[in-house]
Amino acid sequence: MTDTPLIKPQGDHRNLICYRKAELIYDITYYFAYSAFERGDRTIDQMVQAARSGKQNIIEGNADIETSIEMGIKLINVAKASFKELLADYEDYLRVNGYEQWRADSDKFIAMRRLGSDSNNQPILDVAKSRSLDTVANMAIILLKQEDYLLHKLLTSLSGQFLDEGGFKEKMHRMRVERRGKN
Repeated sequence: MTDTPLIKPQGDHRNLICYRKAELIYDITYYFAYSAFERGDRTIDQMVQAARSGKQNIIEGNADIETSIEMGIKLINVAKASFKELLADYEDYLRVNGYEQWRADSDKFIAMRRLGSDSNNQPILDVAKSRSLDTVANMAIILLKQEDYLLHKLLTSLSGQFLDEGGFKEKMHRMRVERRGKN
């Protein structure tokens, strides 16, 4: 009989780079939305909720992987979709207000991409709070693109794991058959 447990031990979501980046995106978005828009503007709630949804779905997806890789994949994909929505909000802010969106080959973009690669969030949040709102929007866009890449990698890994191991019911069946064969 296999020594593989039916229910996997849960990993701590705080150890996931994509979660730590999601937390930073939430913090920056909260700061940005309440600074860029007038109180009562629905955009505040929309942006903060999209950032929160992305972060929270990573937590829930990571927890669900214990018993259902399939559900974990679905929730991580919901996180990815929430962040895509938030990305569009930041791009809209820049476009509607006549601000430049940094090109991928610009010095600012490259510097922020490098800063965003660090997993220590506090300096990035401090930098954001000391910059103009269009700079903060550009910083968030880069972080969101990095997050999209990380979530894509996670989804690819989970998909491979699902193909290798199957779903929870398949695993239960396999383990029952093995146990019966041993008895």
